[in-house]
Amino acid sequence: MNSQKLKKGLLKMGTFIILCFIAPVLVFQAFKNQEHPFYWPILALGVGLCITAIVYGFWAIKILLDGLLGNKKTKPF
Repeated sequence: MNSQKLKKGLLKMGTFIILCFIAPVLVFQAFKNQEHPFYWPILALGVGLCITAIVYGFWAIKILLDGLLGNKKTKPF
């Protein structure tokens, strides 16, 4: 078990969870205020954060698994 990778994975997972709450709120607020002049920038920011949350989620799971199980090195056939 690699504790440094585990800590890094938990930090990324925390960022993922925070983004999972913030991004949908931004998208919802953008759609709720479509006549506002900042509609497009807020919508773009919300969608960008949604995509970032998905990437961070997969990345955090990969780092956590590497920290818990170790890197598996396979030999090519």
